[in-house]
Amino acid sequence: MAAWLGANIGSIAVILILAAIIVLVIRSMIKDKKSGKGGCGCGCANCALHGKCHAAKKEI
Repeated sequence: MAAWLGANIGSIAVILILAAIIVLVIRSMIKDKKSGKGGCGCGCANCALHGKCHAAKKEI
């Protein structure tokens, strides 16, 4: 087992780094979605699907 880990330590390190980056990206996407930000980053005002992807907020 130790010999296998020693032979593949570079690959294991790269996989762990990529997994951490993917987790951070997904976490950021979820945070943006919960805060109401759009997926494209340019806002909803000029979007072709304006008002279709999430309901407009009603002001009282």
